[in-house]
Amino acid sequence: MLVLASASPRRRELLTQAGFEFRVHPAHIPEEPLLNEDPVAYVSRLAREKAEVVFKQLSSVYGAGLVVLGADTTVTLDDQILGKPESAQDATRMLRLLSGRTHRVITGVALVSAAQTQVASEVTSVEFLGLSDEQIAEYVATGEPSDKAGAYAIQGRAARWIPRIEGCYFNVVGLPIALVATLLEAFSLRTSSQREL
Repeated sequence: MLVLASASPRRRELLTQAGFEFRVHPAHIPEEPLLNEDPVAYVSRLAREKAEVVFKQLSSVYGAGLVVLGADTTVTLDDQILGKPESAQDATRMLRLLSGRTHRVITGVALVSAAQTQVASEVTSVEFLGLSDEQIAEYVATGEPSDKAGAYAIQGRAARWIPRIEGCYFNVVGLPIALVATLLEAFSLRTSSQREL
């Protein structure tokens, strides 16, 4: 049984689109970065902690076949972590920082079962066109930036300002599907070989 430890509708849609069967059980953990924590280490830690928390909650229900997928996505610019904006003003600040620059989107992915834990990350570079204050204000007013890392959605209205990316598009949406599929396949093979031993 695969369980997604996330309430993100985008992650649900991506997993469904890729043909996975799963259940959803969101994790509720603090998401603050540790002092001087590297962005890759930050999202990898959160993905693992989310998966571990949900595994502990559900292991007695689903037994040995339980596999929990945790994920966390952040935006970084000059190694500064830009999480979800706390307000419209915060979203405006982030979009001004991203305007006319190339930033990185990093997603940490973790799989946890009774037998093993696997953690990996995906990094995508995203180029933004220069934005006027009016464009930023109009976008923030739509409400779209409110629950998005970096205050934008590549699959939404912000698409018009992104001329190119380098790396996995789905990573920017919130879940690098090819990485998840590869991890799940390897996870399944390792679990099968352990059972045979």
